[in-house]
Amino acid sequence: ILFDGSARSAENWIQVKDESPLKWRVEHGYMEVVKGTGDIQTKQSFGDIQLHVEWAAPFEIETNDKGEPVQGQGRGNSGVFLHGTYEIQVLDNWQNPTYADGQLGSIYGEFPPLVNAAAKRGSWNIYDILWTAPRFDGDKLTAPAYVTVLVNGVCVQNHTELIGPTGHRDIYEYKPHGPGPIKLQDHGNPVRFRNIWVRELAGHDAG
Repeated sequence: ILFDGSARSAENWIQVKDESPLKWRVEHGYMEVVKGTGDIQTKQSFGDIQLHVEWAAPFEIETNDKGEPVQGQGRGNSGVFLHGTYEIQVLDNWQNPTYADGQLGSIYGEFPPLVNAAAKRGSWNIYDILWTAPRFDGDKLTAPAYVTVLVNGVCVQNHTELIGPTGHRDIYEYKPHGPGPIKLQDHGNPVRFRNIWVRELAGHDAG
């Protein structure tokens, strides 16, 4: 269990930029992004995993400097990063269209979700992620990463092969790495997370 709402489980997380203790708000069984504090990540590193994450965007729609409701990527934006590098997009997509590979459940910048499975604004969304990490032999990629993502029980990524690390409007090549942390993004919106657990996966003949 990586986060169960308790202060003790919050100790499983650190700030990415300086590895200091978690600065996000922890209350009422969830942790909430505090704008400007930065991304957080697990102290522990992982390879192939099954990951469960529940999150909620604010019920109140944020407004811009002109008092207008924000649209697209400015609404309930965050991300779940595998190995701290490969992003599954978190976004309030309830009646809020945006570009295809930036939608909720997308492999950000690479592949849009198969369907928009967003829960109603203010409700909790449930991500279940099956992650197969890339394989390397020295500097050579021998097998790419694959991911299956269920959003609220609906399959939105079906054993999708990743092109490489994710990013905005660019293609990145794989670089050799071993196990890595799970990262949650501070994108400036007060997104809440709860009930985060992980199970490491291995072949049937392992152990």
